[in-house]
Amino acid sequence: MKIAIITETFLPSTDGVVTRLKEAIKYLRKQDHEVIVIAPDLGVTEYEGAIVEGVKTTTLPFYRSKKFSMPQRKVKKLLQKHDPDLVHVVNPAFVGAAGVYYANKLSYPLLASYHTHVPKYLNYYRLYPFVPAVWWYFRKLHNYADVNLCTSKAIQGELLAKNFHNVHVWDRGVAVDHYHPDHKNKAMRERLSGGEPNNKLLVFVGRLAPEKEIEKIRPLLEKRDDLSLAIVGDGPDKEALEKTFAGTKTVFTGLLHGDELAQAFASSDALIFPSVTETLGLVILESMASGLPVIAAKSGPTMEQVEDGRTGLLFENENTDSMIEAVDQLENEQLYHQLSKNARKEAEKHSWQKPAKQILDYYHQTLEVYQQNLTKAAKKSKVKVTE
Repeated sequence: MKIAIITETFLPSTDGVVTRLKEAIKYLRKQDHEVIVIAPDLGVTEYEGAIVEGVKTTTLPFYRSKKFSMPQRKVKKLLQKHDPDLVHVVNPAFVGAAGVYYANKLSYPLLASYHTHVPKYLNYYRLYPFVPAVWWYFRKLHNYADVNLCTSKAIQGELLAKNFHNVHVWDRGVAVDHYHPDHKNKAMRERLSGGEPNNKLLVFVGRLAPEKEIEKIRPLLEKRDDLSLAIVGDGPDKEALEKTFAGTKTVFTGLLHGDELAQAFASSDALIFPSVTETLGLVILESMASGLPVIAAKSGPTMEQVEDGRTGLLFENENTDSMIEAVDQLENEQLYHQLSKNARKEAEKHSWQKPAKQILDYYHQTLEVYQQNLTKAAKKSKVKVTE
């Protein structure tokens, strides 16, 4: 098969979407499928034998820390140039909207995957009036697709309730060998704890943006002076967060990659995950693979990954006392070691092999649905002509 993947984000960016795509591409290339990635032009031209076609980027005024590609005719030219058997549009919004439009216009089988819960994000940017319009926009884009994917059962239910068609779950995965308790490192713990390695060390990993609700963690640091927090990542909210956490035992590391990121997970005591807007949150599984209990706000996608009292500790969203109580439970050494052991054991069930193979199955399913739709359309056309 020749597969064109059109995505709003790709290398050298690092996020859950890029991680998932990298694993899928590696698997597809091992199976000798041809892959073309159409993505914002950030200088990458190849990945694991897949051609990366860059398209012109721009910086949006409300999100200056990241470059995006707007809808453009170049997408049509690239699809015509490569003439794929199937088009997979990842998170259609900007350039992905052009991918949906031209795949439909040029009659290519189309799969679309939903990874970012933008309608919910709007609440954090005080754009409440636009929520219905944004839902309409994403539903319209996704319903052009023969098959739609999302990353959790909770989001699947929400999308189906919003009348998205033919929605399936693309399972989660983690690099179980890369993220491992063995990567624990004294120097990294010293760095993350701001020189206080004997403190209880919590780590947050992710994009620094309002929808991540990172500021909710501050009361923990005010309550206990034996807690340190490491915030790993970058994003539009970085300066505001540095002001919010000024005077607390908080270290901002910026982006970490590869071995450094694996060491950061393994050298901490627990992942703190306050967001309730995630469609999944791959960092949860990465931290579990590293042997870390997860302390997370309750949400549908999070509760699919974290079992309260077994692999982590859940707290009520917007409830500071509930969050503090969850963190305090880490002082129970027996419970802590059991949580760590269970977290690693659970993560080992979710290597990337299954979701990588699964995407290939969904590609075949997309081809089948496309053919079925063609047959239905031909029959309808024949009936009209007869009438």
